[in-house]
Amino acid sequence: MNLSRFEQKTIVNYNSGDQTATVYTRDKTVMRRLDALVIEYPEHYRLMDETDIDKTYEMPKSLINYRKPMSVSDKQRRAASEVMKQLNNAIEKT
Repeated sequence: MNLSRFEQKTIVNYNSGDQTATVYTRDKTVMRRLDALVIEYPEHYRLMDETDIDKTYEMPKSLINYRKPMSVSDKQRRAASEVMKQLNNAIEKT
């Protein structure tokens, strides 16, 4: 079944009294990422339920992460650009 982009939702649910979080998703990309984590880290990630359009996972809420946006200075950007130019030149010569 194909869902519209608006129907492909992900809901993360936890409270301060529990140590686990529940993730409900209809987003295929999120499902693939969480399925890989379930396989690689079964002691932390668990598939709880699934249907043909959604899946529910459980994990320690300590694995839920909030990050600051990454900022790159102009100097870092120029240095990365130079590294990529050198790599691309090396690839073209081979």
